[in-house]
Formats: sequence, C-alpha cells, structure tokens
Amino acid sequence: MAELKTGSKAPNFSLMDQDGKKVKLSDFKGKKLLLYFYPKADTPGCTKQACSVSASLKELKKLSIEAVGISPDLPEKQKKFDSKHKLGFLLLSDPDNKIAKAYGAWGEKSMYGKKYEGIIRSSFLIDEKGEVLQVWYKVKPEDTISKVMAVL
Repeated sequence: MAELKTGSKAPNFSLMDQDGKKVKLSDFKGKKLLLYFYPKADTPGCTKQACSVSASLKELKKLSIEAVGISPDLPEKQKKFDSKHKLGFLLLSDPDNKIAKAYGAWGEKSMYGKKYEGIIRSSFLIDEKGEVLQVWYKVKPEDTISKVMAVL
C-alpha cells in the first residue's frame, strides 16, 4: 500500500468507536488530529502507546489536537481496553483494515523470520482542513507523543 506524504489529503473514514457511534474524518474539521494505527488492543506495546496518548490528552487539548486510535479490534474489545486503562479518547474499529490500507498502515511484517501482513504501527498529524502535516511509519509505541510534540 502506498504511504501518505506530508501535504497529502487525509483519506476519509467512517468507523464505529468503542461506544458503537459512527465517527468520520469530517467530524474533526477545524481541529488538528493525531490519528494512529495500532495492531491489537490490550497487548503490551499497544497499551504502552495508548496510555502515553491518554497521559498527554490535556497537553494535546491545549494545542487543539484531538487523539484517535484505530485498530482491527471490534468496538466491544476496544471498550474493554478503554475502560481497563481509563484512556478517555476515541478508539475506532477497522475490522477489514480498509482504512489502515488507505493510510498505508497495512503491509508486510516479519516475526521470527516468518512474513505476514498486518498493521504497521503508524501515526499521522492531520491539520484543520484534512491535510497530512506529518507522517510516522513504524513508530515505536513510546515515541508517538514525543514525535508529535517535536513537530509543534
């Protein structure tokens, strides 16, 4: 899947959140958006990443940035993840990986020499008009927030 570049138009999405509500990219018009893709709710790396985003929500809000995480998990699993770790931000369900593919956050991975396809942990900073300000592919869970703050 082609990777997005700075200045690209962010691909539209319409996905269910952890509460079963439909969320669209256009819902964030007029705000900056930190959109990140993670492989699986409540796994060690994904928990570390989500908790770091959660811990930075006040700082992000001061900068008028909303945070949204997307994974293939169903809304019920994301609701448990959100409740267990008291995350407090939107988690969206992309079970067919359609949106991950549109953002270039789906591709070949390798573990113990075995190749497979899956979510490439990626983060995007999107501006108020829906354009990509910054892209980070293969981002480490603990680096999501520090990379965003370095740009601002």
